Amino acid sequence: MSTYSQALKKVLIVPLDWGLGHATRDIPLIRELLNAGCEVVIAAEGKHAALLSREFPQLTILPLPGYNIQYAQKGAFFGLKIIQQIPKIWRAVRYEQAWLRKTVADLGIHAVISDNRFGLYHPDIPCVFISHQLLIKTPFGGFTERLLQKINYRYIRRYTACWIPDFAGEPNLSGELAHPADMPAHATYLGCLSRFEPMDGISKQYDLLALISGPEPQRTNLETLLLEQVKQIPGLKALIVSGRPDKAERTEIAPGIWQVSHLGAKELNEAMLAADMVLSRSGYTTLMDLAKLGKKAILIPTPGQTEQEYLGKYLMEKGYFYSLPQQQFNLQKTLEAVKHFPFSDFQHGQDMEAYKKIVRDFAGAL
Repeated sequence: MSTYSQALKKVLIVPLDWGLGHATRDIPLIRELLNAGCEVVIAAEGKHAALLSREFPQLTILPLPGYNIQYAQKGAFFGLKIIQQIPKIWRAVRYEQAWLRKTVADLGIHAVISDNRFGLYHPDIPCVFISHQLLIKTPFGGFTERLLQKINYRYIRRYTACWIPDFAGEPNLSGELAHPADMPAHATYLGCLSRFEPMDGISKQYDLLALISGPEPQRTNLETLLLEQVKQIPGLKALIVSGRPDKAERTEIAPGIWQVSHLGAKELNEAMLAADMVLSRSGYTTLMDLAKLGKKAILIPTPGQTEQEYLGKYLMEKGYFYSLPQQQFNLQKTLEAVKHFPFSDFQHGQDMEAYKKIVRDFAGAL
C-alpha cells in the first residue's frame, strides 16, 4: 500500500503572542512534526506570523488574534498593568475556544499544540499545552502566586498533555517555575527546545552580539540604551539584532558595529556562534538557545517582568549566565565585570534533542 493512500495527520500549532520567544521555540517542534510526516497548520498574526512564514513559507498560517497584552512603560507598574488586562485575556480565551471548534470542523484538524494559549483544547482530539511556567511569579508573591497557579492548572488539566521545555532534574533552566511541588499528572519534560545547532568552522566575528527582543515599550528602551553606549567603546566589534522581523534593514552605525532589524534562524545561529559574548533579555527561549550552543551571556531582564527577573537571578547564582537590572546597566563596566565572572557550562551531558522522540511518539499515535 502506498504511504500516500492515507491522508496526512493535520496538526495545528499556535504560539502565544507575548514577545517572539513562543514562536521561535515552536520552530523545532514544527520541523519535527514535518519530519514525522504530519501536515502542520499554524495560527498567528503580526510579527509572529511574519517570523514563522519566513521559516516555513510552504505552510498555511491562519489569522488568529493574540492576547495583545500591553506592558507598562515603567517596570514598577508591570504587575498592575497585567492584572488590569485579565478581563481582556479571558475574552480572548473564550474567542479562541469558539474559533478552535470551528477550525477543527472546517479543516479536519487531528491534534493541537498550544504554546501557552489557554483556550485551545478540544474534547474530540489530542491537545497539548506547552509551558515552562507552572508556577507564575508575581511582584506580590505568596497568595497571588498560589491563586494564579490554581487558575493555570484548571486550564492545563483540560488538555490531553502538558509539555515542559526543560529538564526534570539538575541542571535545569527554569528553577521552581517548572519544578513546583505540585505537578500536573500529565506533564512531560521536553528537554531544551531550541531551533539552533552547534556547528564547526564558524570563526569569531564579534566581541558582542546584542539581541533586542520582547514586548514594547521595553524593547525600544533597551535598544536606545544600548545604541547610546555601544558606540563609546573603541575597537568593539558588535552586531545588534533589533528583533523586528517585520522590517529588513542592515546598517553600520559605527566602525565595526552593525545593526540589523532581524536575522533568520540560520543567520542568527551562525551569529551566536561567531560572538564571544551574547547580551539579551532573560526570555526563556533565548536562555534555551544559549544553553544549547554553550554560550556565555549577559542577561538584562525586562524591568518588572517577574519571571525574567527570577530567571536572571537564579541562573546567575548557578553560574550559567551573568545578570543585572536594566537600570544599573553600563556596557563598558559590564564587559569588564564578565571577564572575572566564573561561568560554568550548563550542558553537563544533557540530551539537547530529547524533545524529538516525544514529538515523534505524539505524531505516531495520531
